[in-house]
Amino acid sequence: MIPVRILGTASVLPERRVTTRELGEALGRNPSAIEHKTGIRARHWSPPGTSMAELGAQALRGALAAAGLDARNLRRILFVSSTGGDVLIPATANRVAAALGLAGTCDAFDLNNACMGFVSAFDVASRSVATGLGPVAIVVVELGSRIISVEEPRPYLVFGDAAAAAIVGTARDGEGVLGAAFGNDGTQPSDVWMAHPLVTRTAERVRFEFSNQHIAEVAIEALKTATRAVLEQACLSLAEVEWVLPHQPNGAMLRLITEALGVDPARIVPVVEEVGSVGAASIPISLDRLLRTRTVRAGARLLMVGVGAGVSHGAVLYRVGG
Repeated sequence: MIPVRILGTASVLPERRVTTRELGEALGRNPSAIEHKTGIRARHWSPPGTSMAELGAQALRGALAAAGLDARNLRRILFVSSTGGDVLIPATANRVAAALGLAGTCDAFDLNNACMGFVSAFDVASRSVATGLGPVAIVVVELGSRIISVEEPRPYLVFGDAAAAAIVGTARDGEGVLGAAFGNDGTQPSDVWMAHPLVTRTAERVRFEFSNQHIAEVAIEALKTATRAVLEQACLSLAEVEWVLPHQPNGAMLRLITEALGVDPARIVPVVEEVGSVGAASIPISLDRLLRTRTVRAGARLLMVGVGAGVSHGAVLYRVGG
C-alpha cells in the first residue's frame, strides 16, 4: 500500500449554464432526441478570455479550505488539462502557484494524459507524498468550449467546462492506495484527437474520428482491463469496493460502463448529466461530490478508473481512513 490521504477536494463550474435544449434548437435538431442519446441535460461554458490558471486557483482554494491547509504548506502543484493550458511555455502550474501568492515554496508542473490526466496525476502525487514530498495539489481545468465548433456537432453537443482540485498528503493508519494499474496502446488509431496549431498553422478543434459505437467498445475494454489489473493487485473483487468513480464521457457511455463492470448504480456518483463531457475533470468532480454529499465510512474502498485518447487507461484503488 502507498500510504497517502485525500486531504481535501473542490470543484468549480463556470457561471453560464448551457442546456441541450438551447443547443439543439440553435442547430435545428430535436433537443429531446439529443438529450436521450447523450444523457446530457446541460453543461457550463466559460466566457472568452477565461484564464485556466485563475479557474484552477479558484478550485484549489476550495480544496485547501476543505483540507484546512494554507497554500504555503504545499510542496508540489500538478496542473492537468487535455489541451495544455493558458500558454505552451511556461507550465500553467506556475501561474496557478502565482495566483495563490506562492514564490519559491513549491514545485509546479503540467501533466497531460487526455481524459486519464487526473488518475495519472493522482498516482504521481501519491508516490511524491510517499517519498517525502507533500502535500501535493492536483488541479484539473478543462475548457472544452474553446475547442468545439458547430461544424463538428458531436463534440459540440457534449463538451463542457469545469475545474476540480484534490490535495494528497500524509496518511493515517490503514489508509492509502491499495493498487495502481496503468497501460497504453498507441498502436490503435486515435478516436478523439486535436492537431497542434503550431504544426498545422491554423486554429484547431477537437475531432471524433470514429463512430460512437467504436469509441464505446475501445473505451469499455480499456476500463475493464484497468479494473481487473488493479483488483488483482489488491487481491479484491469489485463487489468488495464500496464506491466506483469511472470516467464519464457522456450519459449513454456511463450506463454502458456501469453495465460492463457489473456495478450497482448506487455505488457510482453520476455528474455528466449536469456538467457534460469535461475530460480529465470528470473523475475529480465525482470524487468531490462523493466526499461532500455521501456518507463514506472509514475503511471504504474507492475505485477511480479512467480511459483517454491514446489509447490510455488506468485505475487507482484507494482506501479511506478514519
